[in-house]
Amino acid sequence: MHPIENIMQTTMTQIKEMVDVNTIVGDAVITPDGSTIIPVSKVAFGFISGGGEYPNEEQNKGGQVNAGEKPFVGGAGAGISIQPMGFMIVTDESIRMMSFGQKNIYDKAIEAIPQIMTEIRNMFKEKEYEDDNF
Repeated sequence: MHPIENIMQTTMTQIKEMVDVNTIVGDAVITPDGSTIIPVSKVAFGFISGGGEYPNEEQNKGGQVNAGEKPFVGGAGAGISIQPMGFMIVTDESIRMMSFGQKNIYDKAIEAIPQIMTEIRNMFKEKEYEDDNF
C-alpha cells in the first residue's frame, strides 16, 4: 500500500468517528404530552491530502535514484463546521420544523417538508374515511 493511501485511510477513519447521524440529527426527546422533539444541525466538512517522493541530498549527488528508494513526504487535513438549524417537533397530528437564524431558499424548502408530509398523511386519512363510508 502506498503511503498516501495510509494517510487518506487514517484521515477518513477519524472523520467517520467525528461525524455520525447523531451529529446532524440529535437524539430525540419525548415530552410528557407525547410530542417528540428532534434537534437538527447542518454539517459541512472538507478533506485534503497530498504527498510526493523526493530524493534527499545524498541521492541528488549520485544522480539516478529508483522510485522505491525516494523518501515519501505527505500530509492530510480536514475541517468540520456544525451549525444548529432548529428542532423538528412530531406529534400525533402534525410534524413541524422550528428553525432559528437566517433562512435561505434551501432552508425554507427543508422546513416545508414536514408540513407537506402532514398534508399528504391527512389526504390519505380522508381517503380512508371516505372509502369506509361507502
